[in-house]
Amino acid sequence: MSKDVIIIGAGPGGLASAILLAQAGLRVRIFERLPFVGGRTSTIEAQGFKFDLGPTFFLYPRILDEIFQAAGTTLRSEVEMVQLDPQYRIQFGGGGQIDATPNLAEMERQIASIAPQDGPGFHRFIHENRRKMDLSQPCLEMPFNHWGDLLRTSMLKILPLLHPFESVDTYLRRFFSDPRVRLAFSFQSKYLGMSPFRCPSLFSILSFLEYEHGVWHPLGGCGAVTAAMARVARALGVEIRLDEPVEEMLFAGSRAIGVRTASGEHRADSVVINADFAHAMSNLVPDRLRRRWTDAKIARKKFSCSTFMLYLGVDRTFENLPHHTIHISERYEANLDEIERLKCVPADPSFYVQNACVTDRTLAPRGQSALYLLAPVPHQSEKLDWRREGAGFRKLLLARAAAAGFGDLEPHIQFERMITPADWEHSYALHRGATFNLSHSLDQMLHLRPRNRFEDLDRVYLVGGGTHPGSGLPVIFEGARITARLLCNDLGITSAWSKSANTGLSAVRTPGFHPAAAIPS
Repeated sequence: MSKDVIIIGAGPGGLASAILLAQAGLRVRIFERLPFVGGRTSTIEAQGFKFDLGPTFFLYPRILDEIFQAAGTTLRSEVEMVQLDPQYRIQFGGGGQIDATPNLAEMERQIASIAPQDGPGFHRFIHENRRKMDLSQPCLEMPFNHWGDLLRTSMLKILPLLHPFESVDTYLRRFFSDPRVRLAFSFQSKYLGMSPFRCPSLFSILSFLEYEHGVWHPLGGCGAVTAAMARVARALGVEIRLDEPVEEMLFAGSRAIGVRTASGEHRADSVVINADFAHAMSNLVPDRLRRRWTDAKIARKKFSCSTFMLYLGVDRTFENLPHHTIHISERYEANLDEIERLKCVPADPSFYVQNACVTDRTLAPRGQSALYLLAPVPHQSEKLDWRREGAGFRKLLLARAAAAGFGDLEPHIQFERMITPADWEHSYALHRGATFNLSHSLDQMLHLRPRNRFEDLDRVYLVGGGTHPGSGLPVIFEGARITARLLCNDLGITSAWSKSANTGLSAVRTPGFHPAAAIPS
């Protein structure tokens, strides 16, 4: 008799888990609170404009491609992908810019144009981080169920390269003396919602991955990827029930036996939580059933920053500007202090603009553009009221975008939507509006993060940015493989993909998903 699995949430982690579990022969049902799939990796559509709600960078396609291959298809056959070059433009508030490119020789020239002494450091950075990536792959592909997992051979091999008490910025000083160049290789710590001055040095591999494997744009946006995942999942028999929030998890003692929604009780042999971890725990699981992750203990944890978002449909195009523009504040450290410690609205914010129509004309009516503006801001606290601060910060962000090359946007806006940390918390069920979940500090990584087989409950599994290995789409997809493998093992089920465990980040390169000859061996 087939085993039943319920997944709470149709985000990218939930969908990836569903594909793998269904392929293994399990009956899978997903309950999603929103009327669409993808969670934050979904699409806003209005007046002919399309915007990614959350992630806009698609990195390291290999892992999702392998998940699709397990289901009998490929990522490329489901979603058309375009590799970007330049990958993005970095503008420095203190002067200068870099058009980041996967062409290593050209990238060295870009670095040398603002810091001649730092050009040669780029090849040394790539070489060392390729080795670091090779050694860290097994750690990102396996579960960490207790501290003893730190003593595995794969972990001991990487220790000499980890420099665990160095920040990304401190580590980068080995290669680059100019602080602007270091920021070009450390702003990626914001993918984790962390400062590069506190983010563990392991995460220098984030920028390395961009140069080694490219930055991609799925035509239709990243929401097209989760739509394709849902299509593949349904073809495997997965039932996806939209607009049906889970109101309560059902337990027999500490063992999960199902969920309750407005339509009634639904029983299952196992439950996978793909919702925001802290929000799900405090709203779906009684505090008395949790030992390590009680409400009081969650309250003491460190959470990432949030983001202030503007989605603008405008009646003009920006053909001379790149797909991605990242503007780094001249007061970058002060900007981070305002976000992380002072919990106030940044006075001189760093920000990001996606001008995706320069690559993908399907996202806006002819002669118009869909612009996506994001600024990191503090997560929710009593110090900030976004009902009071929102309009002023919007005006500031538009002014900064104008100075960055986009001109006065206000008279050209045909459609606008704004999302603040308060909206992330209340409309999208993110604890404190922290868009990158729990911080990835040393005391909240590996076995110290909520575990894929959740340690406080029986037959409960976690997937998503709040659990191991962490945030970011490729990491979440790898986490889905870890979670699905653990669940199948616990139920005594094997499949072709579960037999080839730990093939993800170390797999043979997928044809068509590697930047060309720019990368030396």
